[in-house]
Amino acid sequence: MALTTKEKQTIIKKYAREKGDTGSPEVQIALLTEKINKLSEHLKLHKKDVHSRRGLLSMVAKRRRLLSYLQKRDEKRFVDLKKILGLK
Repeated sequence: MALTTKEKQTIIKKYAREKGDTGSPEVQIALLTEKINKLSEHLKLHKKDVHSRRGLLSMVAKRRRLLSYLQKRDEKRFVDLKKILGLK
């Protein structure tokens, strides 16, 4: 369920704003989105895994907070990121 180091590096490289950028909202949101997608697939198979479901809900809430922060700071970056990630 967890992201491998190689997966993280490719996501960071794709969404980083400059070299060495790992903390920008875009990178954090992209990493959370990938984790959420993997955990959702896990929960489709294991419907009674309540503890993982709780973790999923907290990740979704954190991503929502980061998205609202990015929307307040820079609307264009927010719209571009939502389009790239395929979020509603």
